[in-house]
Amino acid sequence: MRRTSWQEYQKDIASDKYYYARSCIRQNFFPGSERAFLNILGRDLGIDIFDDPLHTSCTGIGYHSDVVPLETIMTVVARQFSLMAEAGYENFISSCITSFGIYNEVLATWKEFPETEERTRKYLKEATGRDLVKPRSIAHTSDIIFHHREAIARKAKHRLVNSHTGEPLRVVEHIGCHYAKIFPKSGIGGSEFPYVLAGMIETWGGDVVDYPERRHCCGFGFRNYLVQANRGSSVANSHKKLESMAPYKPDFIVANCPGCAMFLDKWQYAIAEMEGMTYGADGRGIPVLTYEEMAGLVLGYDPWELGMQMHQVDVEPLLDKLGVEYSPEAKYLGANGKYIGKPADVAVNCFDRRRIYEIKR
Repeated sequence: MRRTSWQEYQKDIASDKYYYARSCIRQNFFPGSERAFLNILGRDLGIDIFDDPLHTSCTGIGYHSDVVPLETIMTVVARQFSLMAEAGYENFISSCITSFGIYNEVLATWKEFPETEERTRKYLKEATGRDLVKPRSIAHTSDIIFHHREAIARKAKHRLVNSHTGEPLRVVEHIGCHYAKIFPKSGIGGSEFPYVLAGMIETWGGDVVDYPERRHCCGFGFRNYLVQANRGSSVANSHKKLESMAPYKPDFIVANCPGCAMFLDKWQYAIAEMEGMTYGADGRGIPVLTYEEMAGLVLGYDPWELGMQMHQVDVEPLLDKLGVEYSPEAKYLGANGKYIGKPADVAVNCFDRRRIYEIKR
């Protein structure tokens, strides 16, 4: 029965000629990840991928926050698709999990209610003069890295292995809710057997950590965070996950959603401040990576070019385990080599409170 279920959740992923839609929020959270994705696909693997400067936000955050109406977001999505067709592409790939969910929701709505598609075509024509051309395929960018994981492994400079002990690194994978739970059959393995990140980890030499709250939400949930009074719910969900995974001593966490990666990283600082709790070794937090950062490290990218200095939890202990060479002095240099400053309080490194007090004294 499980074999039958697994087959139902397989996904036809295009191998080349991608139209790339960036995320509006992850460029701020993890600014190096999207550039790394483009470099991995275009430069390292020689794949045709188009980064269109004309596309816009999908307006998904506004939609899920009840600010942007359904008719408006469908028209915005239709414009994105028309840009893809004008550029000569038909395989649409989205960097953002929420956008991925939005695109699938809009296409499903048009299929179930054809009259909404006709209205969208009319609105798109009136507003922009464009015609709607639906994509041949929709995929999330984690699907694309998963699809090419073997090619990345063949070019690997590092594996997800402790360079000092030879043991596989223990990795927690976190799947964004908007990837696997809204339209389960749109994601690899669906919500029951999501494999998109686990497949990368296993192919590149790591061990996937199973733990009780593995499929629990990170707590972002737009209304949980955008409304200040609800933020306790957001941090409580991340706290529940971190408490559950900590006994298994993971070396790092990887997520395929920009919000999830940001919250699991930055809430560790908040929890350290609130409760004096840290979840990693030596009183530190557990590093949290995007899947592009994980792939970039495997391929030998400089961690600071990947933007890993933007993380709340320090990544240096993980880099040392992997045997990655890096310059500590370059961590806080901008693209032009100019010093951009570093955090003033050691607490941002997620040391436990006793360590913080000792250092401050």
